[in-house]
Amino acid sequence: MAMVKNNLSLYVFVAVLFVVGAIFGALLVNALTFEQQQDLAQDVDQYVRLMGAGIGVDEAYSFWERIVFHGKWMLLLWLLGITVVGIPGVLALNFLKGALVGFSIGTLINQYAWKGVLFSLVSIAPQNIIAIPAMIVTSVAALTFSIYVVKNRLLQQKGTLAPELAGFTSTTLLMVLVLAGASLFEAYVSPTIIGWASPLLSS
Repeated sequence: MAMVKNNLSLYVFVAVLFVVGAIFGALLVNALTFEQQQDLAQDVDQYVRLMGAGIGVDEAYSFWERIVFHGKWMLLLWLLGITVVGIPGVLALNFLKGALVGFSIGTLINQYAWKGVLFSLVSIAPQNIIAIPAMIVTSVAALTFSIYVVKNRLLQQKGTLAPELAGFTSTTLLMVLVLAGASLFEAYVSPTIIGWASPLLSS
């Protein structure tokens, strides 16, 4: 809580950047050509039908695929944070994550209208309620570390770097564990929830 209080402005900024990315991603769906929208709709419909029939990807494979994906994302944020010059990259990743989530929700709404809103609440929202805050926390930690390096090491030549780096690294590793929980949910729980909700879209 102390970290959130001390960096509240950064948390607000990163969260707003994510929301802007989500809005951009949702609007991007309408920018697709009619053929692209049709192809996308067919892929989504096929996925929903498979989930409704109980045919999906192996849970263990899905879990490891998601944890590797999240791990790479966290590693990239950590590397951008320690390089200092990667501050724009940290911000860009948050915008991109928002755009991906917004595009997914926008696709469902574009195809299924209000049913797409309900379906996105059970298929996209649950794991992202865990994953998005974890990414925001890591991003703010990366920005905080980079700002510390610039102010106290590059400009004033004071302060010790090791404790700050250890704090940043431990925060990143903790968020990786949180994302492992999100991956477990996405691999083992989400397919069941989607299977229950899929008749809503096909009705």
